Amino acid sequence: MMKKIITLGEMLLRLSTDVGKRLSQADQLDMNYGGAEANVGVSLSSFGYDVYFVSKVPDNPLGLAAERHLKTNGVRTDFLLKGGGRLGTYYVESGAGIRSSQVTYDRKHSSFSQMTSEEIQFEDIFKDAALFHITGITPALSSGLVELTLLALQKAKENGVTTSFDFNYRSKLWSQQEAAVTMKRFLPYVDICSCGELDAIYLLGMERAPDSLDKETRLTYYYENIQQRYPNIQYFSSTFRDVFSASTNTLQGNLFTGGALYQSRIYQMDHIVDRVGGGDAFAAGMLYGILEDMPFEEAVTFATAASVMKHTVLGDCNTFLPEEIKTFASQAPGKIVR
Repeated sequence: MMKKIITLGEMLLRLSTDVGKRLSQADQLDMNYGGAEANVGVSLSSFGYDVYFVSKVPDNPLGLAAERHLKTNGVRTDFLLKGGGRLGTYYVESGAGIRSSQVTYDRKHSSFSQMTSEEIQFEDIFKDAALFHITGITPALSSGLVELTLLALQKAKENGVTTSFDFNYRSKLWSQQEAAVTMKRFLPYVDICSCGELDAIYLLGMERAPDSLDKETRLTYYYENIQQRYPNIQYFSSTFRDVFSASTNTLQGNLFTGGALYQSRIYQMDHIVDRVGGGDAFAAGMLYGILEDMPFEEAVTFATAASVMKHTVLGDCNTFLPEEIKTFASQAPGKIVR
């Protein structure tokens, strides 16, 4: 029997410029659909899980297109609500060379931002579920969604569901102070947490580790300290990324569990096609590794390889199969760094 996975978040229409054109110059844009939690859901569906996406979209052609996007990628929409005035939108100005990509949001007053907990049947949603995944983007959208996120995590735990929370802080959506107060309310209900060094310092108020320490030691220090505050969190994950240009990056994955830090190969990406969704692909790969009880070194390498492969395709979503990712991971150059 396939494991039941629940993700909750906003579906977005993405409009992107061609490489070499600024948004202010563009006379045509490419359309894609995505959103952080939806992207994770699509990946997990490709990995063979029974994935349900909880959200709200307008009852209009854009809402229908978003629903079709999910269904086409094997994500179930039994808990997708219809109503409200609009689908959230964001614009991507594609980067090139030393110019990085830029994102412009247009998602205020979207259907999802106005969704309430009274509209959601949590008992039905979490019945027989193995995992619930949500990100810090959802509570950033409205005060009502802060309370809905907290309630969803609490209901998941009441139903014995493993919970996954990705900080996914977006400065264009809310301030560090707002995020810091809110994130701390969620963490007592989280089993799997995706957060990095800057999250620990600026959102959780951790004392900065000495710069003389190497980055692996610093990251371990932060995870150990977070776990002292929140012993319920069993897994922490993050990535190290070095950016040389819009199309050339390196990526390394980190997984901290059981008091030890596990790291992937350092992957060199020389021809990035689309960076958007790379973090979601990593998150989904990590959840797959944990759900499948993979050895921790294999799990972090699988997650990082999934993210690297996502960088090679257009759109927000990663639809590579586990076998494809494992084959790539076994053949990619590099070494395990511990």
